Amino acid sequence: MAEIQLPYLLFVGDEHQESNAKTAFGVRQWRPEACTGQWNLPGGTVDTGLPKLTPAEAVARGARSLLIGVAPVGGQIAQHWIPAICEALEAGLDIVSGMHTRLGSVEVIRDTAARCGRALHDVRHGMRQFPVASGVPRAGKRLLTVGTDCALGKKYTALALTRAFQAEGLAATFRATGQTGIMISGAGVAIDAVVADFVAGAAEWLSPANEPQHWDLIEGQGSILHPGYAAVSLGLLHGSQPDAMVLCHDPRRTHIDGYEGFAIPPLDEVMHLHLLLARRTNPAARFVGIALNTSKLEPRAAEALLATTTERHSLPAFDPLRSQLKPVVQRALAL
Repeated sequence: MAEIQLPYLLFVGDEHQESNAKTAFGVRQWRPEACTGQWNLPGGTVDTGLPKLTPAEAVARGARSLLIGVAPVGGQIAQHWIPAICEALEAGLDIVSGMHTRLGSVEVIRDTAARCGRALHDVRHGMRQFPVASGVPRAGKRLLTVGTDCALGKKYTALALTRAFQAEGLAATFRATGQTGIMISGAGVAIDAVVADFVAGAAEWLSPANEPQHWDLIEGQGSILHPGYAAVSLGLLHGSQPDAMVLCHDPRRTHIDGYEGFAIPPLDEVMHLHLLLARRTNPAARFVGIALNTSKLEPRAAEALLATTTERHSLPAFDPLRSQLKPVVQRALAL
């Protein structure tokens, strides 16, 4: 893949659900220096806090690429986005996409990019081939973030824990498994674009044998509770062979988002299920913390919930963007 030109104009389109714009919010949170502004289409209400710019205005401020920052269900490029993408190409921006639809598969986008001399980057689609997983144990330590649902903080938790491990002077590497993580870190595998038979093998490749005290902080995907996305979560769980896991949860959710017939079980049941599955490839797997997304709670309410959760489950409960993470790091190091 050719080098992506920075900074970005973040495309949030006509989206009005923040959970569908997690790519834009993730890049804004973790690579703010790489963001010039955001571009909303008519009707779009998502706000990352960046200046609202058109492609031409963004180019005038130095932007080099349009990053598609929304990820609707199915990961397809919406038909009504195509004129906007072409407008960005005409204005002088390359396009960076983590969608399942390849940019070059849309004829008008491909032709406009060629005419304007612009690059199309499909971050989700790599060229590497992965083997079937071996299941063989490997040196080094691994922590995997897992979740009760999609889009509730697994990436943020892994990124925050990577910084926390490094702050303690420990060797630690963030391992991206989704397009946003790759856009933030510059490397990784879009695990949900890997053929199912090779997902666990890709996870093994992503977190290879390392020094005994080196930690890989692996970004989780989906949820083994999810009716649509459990398969990728299980393959990642088996291939990662985690020594430690952190359960990520949005306390406001009682059901899988968009699947109202599927209730989220109590957290102790969710952790028990993960341990049964994780111990298939690593019998020593343990939970070391519970990450709660308290972004919609007032600080006092968040603190009370974290304290109650810590006491109930005898594990450090924390918000990756609000809390001290040292207790989680210490718990992991004690394994």
